[in-house]
Amino acid sequence: MAHSKKVFTKKPIYAFIDASNLFYGGAKSLGWKIDYKKLLKYLKEKYSVSRTFYYGGIEIFGFDYSILERQPINLRKLISHLKNKLDQQGISEGQIVLIDRNLQRAKFYLNLEKFGYYLRIKPVKIFVNENGKPVKKANCDVDMTFDLMRYMQQYAGLVALTGDGDFAPVLCYLKSKGREIKILARGERTAKELKQLVGADFRDFHYLREILKFETK
Repeated sequence: MAHSKKVFTKKPIYAFIDASNLFYGGAKSLGWKIDYKKLLKYLKEKYSVSRTFYYGGIEIFGFDYSILERQPINLRKLISHLKNKLDQQGISEGQIVLIDRNLQRAKFYLNLEKFGYYLRIKPVKIFVNENGKPVKKANCDVDMTFDLMRYMQQYAGLVALTGDGDFAPVLCYLKSKGREIKILARGERTAKELKQLVGADFRDFHYLREILKFETK
């Protein structure tokens, strides 16, 4: 009687990008502009990443969207909505600048999606603080933590692109469950707990400048 061979399939590696932490301040803060095609290619070649999740926020200016629908923001419809807003009469110069900035961000996110990123984009919320000043917030930590946990049976390891120490408990838990954890972040913005957790598996994002920087043609 012939014995059938068992085929063992190795689980993949996933990457999770906390954009508000890693890329806070953009090129001005980082000192150089990232080529996101190169970043995706680097994660695939260096860490064998098969899926890369990107977490970010955007202001939607009255666009009809609810998180309760359990659907991602339709970026194409949002772009159309923002363009219509810019065509309205009587909006201030400040509003024009703000709407256009988010219009460009929506287009940027659409490009990321075309490149192959899995987007987790949420609306920016505006709160009034104790001083009566509006504060904008699009904290994606909960969203990223949720995905880290709900996909944990799918991956053997992960690359976390964040320096936020708030992720230390969940990453510590995942490591205790046998998941390989690597962290790619800006050294000066990375919590010591994260560096201690992964040790030699921490890599400073700044050292990737020559590999990942966007070259203008």
